[in-house]
This record gives sequence, C-alpha cells and structure tokens, in this order.
Amino acid sequence: PGVENPFFGSMQEIAAAKAEELGYKTLKLVHNDDANKQMELFETCIAQKAVAIILDNAGADATVAAVQKAKDAGIPSFLVDREITQEGVAVSQIVSNNYQGATILAEEFARLMGEEGQYIELTGRDTDTNAHVRSQGYHDVLDALPGMEMVAQQTANWSQTEAFDVMESLLQANPDVKGVICGNDTMALGVQAALDAAGMSDVFVVGFDGSDDVNESILTGKIDAGALQPVAEMAIQAAIQADLFIRTGSTGKPEKQSIDMVLLTPDNACQYTGFAPTGSTASCVAAVAEPVEAGLICVIVPGVENPFFGSMQEIAAAKAEELGYKTLKLVHND
Repeated sequence: PGVENPFFGSMQEIAAAKAEELGYKTLKLVHNDDANKQMELFETCIAQKAVAIILDNAGADATVAAVQKAKDAGIPSFLVDREITQEGVAVSQIVSNNYQGATILAEEFARLMGEEGQYIELTGRDTDTNAHVRSQGYHDVLDALPGMEMVAQQTANWSQTEAFDVMESLLQANPDVKGVICGNDTMALGVQAALDAAGMSDVFVVGFDGSDDVNESILTGKIDAGALQPVAEMAIQAAIQADLFIRTGSTGKPEKQSIDMVLLTPDNACQYTGFAPTGSTASCVAAVAEPVEAGLICVIVPGVENPFFGSMQEIAAAKAEELGYKTLKLVHND
C-alpha cells in the first residue's frame, strides 16, 4: 500500500534490503489499496520475469486472482501483514497475531479508563481482514465490561487525515467521550490532533502498529498505549523464505505463520524503534520525566592564570550551559 504510512514504508524497505543482502535485485512498487492497480503491478513483475513477489496486499478476496496469475507464471508469492481468503495460492502468509494484539491493547485501554465511560472506535478499511480481526479482538474484551459504553464506531480507512475529520465530527455529537481506540497508528495520530484542537487532551487514545511517531507520542504522554506489529521480523522472514523456496523448492514452514504482538506503554515504548526491539530492557520512565527548571551550577577551580585550570573551568561551564543551566565561575587560588 502507500509508503506514506511508515508501517508500509518500513515493511517495503526492510524486505528489499534483506533481499538485496541475499543477492537479489529488487523492484519496489505501490498499489495504494487498489486491487486493479495491484493486478497491473503483478503483470509488470511477470513481464520482467521476477523470481518472487513479496506482497502486502490490496484486499483479502481481490488479491487471490493476482497471486494465482503469478503462480501460473511460475512466480511464487510471499504475503506479509495481510492474509488472503484462499490457501494454497501463496507460498507463505506471514502476519502479526492481530487478534492477540487487539485483546492485550483492549485490556490496557479498559484499565486506563477504569473500566467505565464512553468510548469511540475508529476502524480500518472494510476490505482489509485485519480491520475486522482487530475490531473483534477489541470487542471480545470491552463488551464483557458493563461499564464500557461505545457511543460511536466509524471507519477512517487507515488514514490520519480522515481520522482527524471524522473525530472532529464525532466530538461534536459525543462531548463526554472518555477514550478512543483506533485500528492503527495513523488514525490514532489524527484522533490526537483533533482532540488537541478541541482542547480535550485528557481523552485516552490508543493506537495499533508500533510506529516511531506513536512511540514518541506515548513517551511524551500524548497517546496512551499501542500494540507493536513485528514488521521487521515479518519482512525479513518473507525475504529469507523467498530465497529458500527459490533455491530448494521449500520454505520448511507452513503457509500460514502468525507472530505475537507486544503491548506498548510509557514503560517500554523507548525499547522499540523501526518496528523492532532495540535490545534495551531499561525502563523508559526516566525518558518521560518532566524537565526541571534550570538551576545554577558553580564551577570552582584554582587560579585561572594557569591554562590547565582555566580550560577546565571554561569547558565545564560551557557544557553545563549547553545542558540548560546557568553557571557561576569562581576561583579559590588554592
């Protein structure tokens, strides 16, 4: 789909980089969730005699024909992120465990809201199976809590701009809303912008993807939680499995593969970047601490006529000022 969404952009870049590392040339194409455009791109790949196609598809039903056409031409397809409705056409379908991710996020959303109050749900594109799976996961948790009341449910088609417009309208009809649960991160960013514009920054917002933009918003207290999709792992696995299949005729794995997701909160959001763990396990609490008012640092040295002591004082004072402090340079002359 469109690479302006960092989720899809990262997926494409990581998969292409891994394929190139494995010795292949790559052609990066975009279908913008248009199944007809997607078919044209498949025909381009067939004409150029591609040895494999890695695809984040444009519709669970509509994509089957394109993948079958490639298969008939001897080109295997490796699907990431979104499944199709038919098995045995693609070689691999590697996806996040969207249902598991949705349930852990809904549990955190309910906890943030104290398990009571009015909330709004923004859903993804109706042709995308993931939109329905995530919504089902949310409701399997939230519908079991009598204090949680959904006052509106509307699609924003995965779009940040559309989410902003939809949220502006919904806020007028639902001024007492306490939380908003979104089907992806770009919609969560649009919702947060609409809430800020309306002076309602105390409304809880959660997203779904684990993009760097939302991680930063979680760490600064704008968005309250998210669910990380293992984009890097999916993309890398697709390239590795494509290479294995090309060389050996088998991936050694089942067609359908699901990878569990991670709940993102202010405690751990700094441990992930580029949809992948950084390797750090340190708490992020320090990263979100409120800055303290700049104070005064005294820098005291022996006589500054000695260039050693003079340089020591100047360098220490300059660094302190760079960090936002005032300085007072004093001399004790031993």
